[in-house]
Parts: sequence; C-alpha cells; structure tokens
Amino acid sequence: MSGDERTSNGDREAATDRRAIGLARMAEVYGWDVGDGPGDFFSMTVEHLFAEVWTRPQMDDRERRLLLIGMAIGGGLDDVAELQIDAGLRLGQFDDDFVREIVIMATHYAG
Repeated sequence: MSGDERTSNGDREAATDRRAIGLARMAEVYGWDVGDGPGDFFSMTVEHLFAEVWTRPQMDDRERRLLLIGMAIGGGLDDVAELQIDAGLRLGQFDDDFVREIVIMATHYAG
C-alpha cells in the first residue's frame, strides 16, 4: 500500500468518524434523530459545525443556542430562531417565561 493510499484511507476513516460524531451531536442538540442526508452542504454541516464546533468545551449547548437565536432573529431567520427556541423548550433549557424574555429583548434590538 502506498503512502497516498494510506492517507486516503485515513482521511476516509476520519471523515466517517466526524460524520458519526456530528450526527450524534445533532441528535443531542435538537432532541431527535436527524438522520443522515446527501450533499456537500449537509456533509459540511454535520462534519464541521456539529462534530467540531458544537463539541467545543468553551460554551454549553444553552449558551450556543442563545447566541444562535440572537443571530437568527437579527438576521431575520425566523425559521432558525423558531427551531432553536422549540429545541430549547423541549430539552428543558428554556421555559415559557424565559422565551418571553428573549422576545422582549430581541424586539427592542432587532425590531
């Protein structure tokens, strides 16, 4: 086996590991089995965003979710904000009163 073949096999194994880690992490973040999907964008989302970014220890899931909600509201991405708020409620990270505070705060800054 040549060096290129070993590197190629190692890259495939690493990508497979990142994909499995990312899919498991997505399930934890959203509270349901997301399932695998086709395409480059889905691969990058799973293998980078969820396997590498959402697993970093500097913030917990609630902090990441709050940051994401703020960016989504500010960017007019209502579907993303709704998805994150729903997941936060379902996973016990937020309660109704807390979501109300998010809306009050966001309304004053994002309109």
